Amino acid sequence: MALTLRQLQIFLAVADHGSTAAAADAVALSQSAASAALNELESLLGAQLFDRVGRRLVLNDNGRLLLPQARHMGDAAASIERQFAGGAPAVPVGLRIGASTTIGSYLLPAILAGFARRHGRSTPQVSIANTAAVAAAVAEFRVDLGLIEGPCHQPGLHVEPWLSDRMIVVAAPGHALAGGGKLAPAALRGAGWLLRESGSGTREAVEHALVPHLHYLHPAGEFSNSEAIKYAAAAGLGIACLSRVVVADLLAGGQLVELDTALPPLQRHFYLIHHERKMLSPRLAAFLQTCREYGG
Repeated sequence: MALTLRQLQIFLAVADHGSTAAAADAVALSQSAASAALNELESLLGAQLFDRVGRRLVLNDNGRLLLPQARHMGDAAASIERQFAGGAPAVPVGLRIGASTTIGSYLLPAILAGFARRHGRSTPQVSIANTAAVAAAVAEFRVDLGLIEGPCHQPGLHVEPWLSDRMIVVAAPGHALAGGGKLAPAALRGAGWLLRESGSGTREAVEHALVPHLHYLHPAGEFSNSEAIKYAAAAGLGIACLSRVVVADLLAGGQLVELDTALPPLQRHFYLIHHERKMLSPRLAAFLQTCREYGG
């Protein structure tokens, strides 16, 4: 079988862009050459890799089976090229990591620094988005690993419970609910809540923890990141339920206070996710182990 890396490169480009025309532009080939390479690959494998839907090419079961192996071979080839490019000291190709916002902003930098000290310098590619977007990127092999802070609803992924995170209810010191003793659920029901957007792991965790007791959260604002929420709370726009690690600085500076509520302890779980068919390279396996040991 005369399978070539160029054929796999064309296959990956078509999978990413949805047509041979767009794939040809991405790899600097003519459309006819890209189409020929894809046809040769399908002929060699004896299987169609895409369904033709109008003008688009959509991965079918065969294509989805090939995708993780093709990604792995493409990454390995790129790593070899970098190692020998120009005789410069090699810097290993970095892992592609997706992280939801709290993890990406507050935990991942320290994890990456510890990994670099133990396993050598690399150039990680980090994408920060909400939990749903990270899970979708893992499912589509756009990232090697996801670190998420909410339940994963994406099929086909390996989900590993990771860390527990304490959530607290906070407000500005001058808020009407601050400093008034233990707050019953009835007092919280009338409050305006500052919330993350739909699809966020933080939003889902907050609703899962609070709605059974408060029945409904009256939104005073919806934001795409927790940083904006904590500063909006400090400005008196409403109250918020956030990870303690997110608000630790404003609590220490007196710009926020933790509200004393009659609610049960509020905790959520963080998870490590990767595709069930993802081939774990030694470097990715080592990074997973570094994550497991973090905070342990």
